[in-house]
Amino acid sequence: MDLFTALQTSVSGLQAQSYAISNISGNIANSQTTGFKRIDTSFVDMMSETTPKREVAGSVLAQSQLTNTIAGNVVASSVPTNMAINGDGFFTVVRKTGDSNGAATFSGTNVYTRRGDFAKDKDGYLVNGAGGYLTGTNLDPVTGQATSTGLLRIGDTSLPAQPTTSLTYAANLPATPATTASATSGSDVYDQLPAAVVLTGATLPGPTVPTTGAGTFVNNSIAGPSITAYTQTGAPVTLSTRWAKVQDATTTPAQPAVWNLYYASDPTASANATTWQNVGTAFTFDSTGKLTAPATSPVPLGDVKVGDYTFSGMTMNVGTAGLTQYADTSGAVTTNTLSQNGNSAGTLTSVAIGEDGKINGTFSNGSVLGLATVGIAQFANPDGLKADSNGNYLQTAESGPALVGLNGSTITGASNEQSNTDIASEFSKMIVTQQAYSANTRVMSTAQTMMSDLLNVIR
Repeated sequence: MDLFTALQTSVSGLQAQSYAISNISGNIANSQTTGFKRIDTSFVDMMSETTPKREVAGSVLAQSQLTNTIAGNVVASSVPTNMAINGDGFFTVVRKTGDSNGAATFSGTNVYTRRGDFAKDKDGYLVNGAGGYLTGTNLDPVTGQATSTGLLRIGDTSLPAQPTTSLTYAANLPATPATTASATSGSDVYDQLPAAVVLTGATLPGPTVPTTGAGTFVNNSIAGPSITAYTQTGAPVTLSTRWAKVQDATTTPAQPAVWNLYYASDPTASANATTWQNVGTAFTFDSTGKLTAPATSPVPLGDVKVGDYTFSGMTMNVGTAGLTQYADTSGAVTTNTLSQNGNSAGTLTSVAIGEDGKINGTFSNGSVLGLATVGIAQFANPDGLKADSNGNYLQTAESGPALVGLNGSTITGASNEQSNTDIASEFSKMIVTQQAYSANTRVMSTAQTMMSDLLNVIR
């Protein structure tokens, strides 16, 4: 290497260190930018001579080194639609290009970002602080089915009234129920009910306990579940039930234990002053307490009439092991699961982001239903993405195609991912870069002095 080459090499060193200090400056400037990924600098040496035994270090080339795979700290936010990705992945967003006839227009190309400070705009679209509009799948809150893909919009959603058509029930019926009658009769067989109102099989509609026999029925049965059901218009109706054991299990002759379920026909009357309707199905248990009949679920209850309203074709889902008959010292029913599929009308009151990326809405009637699914994309080589303005990235050949879905990552709602810039580390790099820059200037001045000395020798 001659002196002129030394000057050129030191100039490349100055350029490389200038590039590094520029990246450091940008990292520090964006230390508070949500979702920012710092850009590190890598240096590549270039040999000026490659003759064996004559290898001489030549100039240097500075290149950017992305840190898209390094996450920043996740901090809590007071905005429920803010979100952060735990693991790999990027939010899929589009950019607004303008307004046409009073309606916003958007680019047709997806870009990707880790900036998750999304909030609703005036139209209900979710947009982050850099102007990226979140995309994904909008859902029908009633059916849970997808209604559209593209921009996510969380509007003032109303939930229509939904009549109750099905109950979900799981409980243990005591092997020896403690009824009012059992305390005086001393009998474990509760067959004091008239034969006309009990079933050992299935008959729809089931028999009815008249008002005149309500007292006897109540004394020989135990309280079952009570639940609020909803009519077609969303009006609440109290559905009260009682269980009656109509047959004990015996070995000689061999017979199973049989229970009947009844509901009160008049929700406004007392238990002793209303008719009780048998649901029309006998629930049979073997000697181990396992339900043997009905063998299928859900169990049809027929038309359930409570007051002046009839729930048409109601069913009860007890699953494969929802009902059991095990010994219980209390002698009462132990309810494990009790729900119904109806609701009154409601309006959206709040939203929350689930770990699976689903945006769930809470309605004024207490229902919590899915409104949308956030669009997430992953890449085989995230550092191969092309950085764009506003914290966005573009797909490239080096990054590979977008892979839709979380694929093992999770979402944290009401949170933001901070910049992954470490101020202390950047200051350390800045000191080293400044020293290297100064050393390159010293090389230039030394080479210039040597050249001057050489010219003086010639003179």
